[in-house]
Amino acid sequence: MTLDRPVTPDPYPLLPAVPSFDVTSTDVTDGRPLDDAQVNAGGDTSPQLSWSGAPEGTQSYVVTCFDPDAPTVSGFWHWVAVDLPADVTSLEAGAGADDDALPAGAFHVRNDGGGKGFMGAAPPPGDQVHRYYFVVHAVSEPTLGVDGDVSPAVVGFNLAFKTLGRAILHGTYQH
Repeated sequence: MTLDRPVTPDPYPLLPAVPSFDVTSTDVTDGRPLDDAQVNAGGDTSPQLSWSGAPEGTQSYVVTCFDPDAPTVSGFWHWVAVDLPADVTSLEAGAGADDDALPAGAFHVRNDGGGKGFMGAAPPPGDQVHRYYFVVHAVSEPTLGVDGDVSPAVVGFNLAFKTLGRAILHGTYQH
């Protein structure tokens, strides 16, 4: 059964405009299907990410993975890693396993599946193709000012006021 609904817009152009910078991955190719490792049933392994060219004044980063195509009003947050130090410009595959896999001082907030870490793609069987936006947010403060008990929505609210730039890479998946 395919759910009949319109395609959700790319959410990032709907936010206040900020400069972009570069993000690449050895595991995700922009606009292409995700590898099995990034799928919930295939391993739940966060992809390798590297970024460069963040705006001057960047003091920390937040890395997120968001699926706007989930059959909910609010989409689905698969990964939110907060307070990555400004001198960190890459994460190895699997860094989303838990807080211990992140650089010192960084932490996860709960994803929409209930865990603190990366949750791989898991759209409903037969649903449309889903997009998974891996985004590195350059932050103007050394910390975002939240703790690990907040929701991804609270992280997003704080990012609205502290984001200097955004690097975006997206993969796709259909079950």
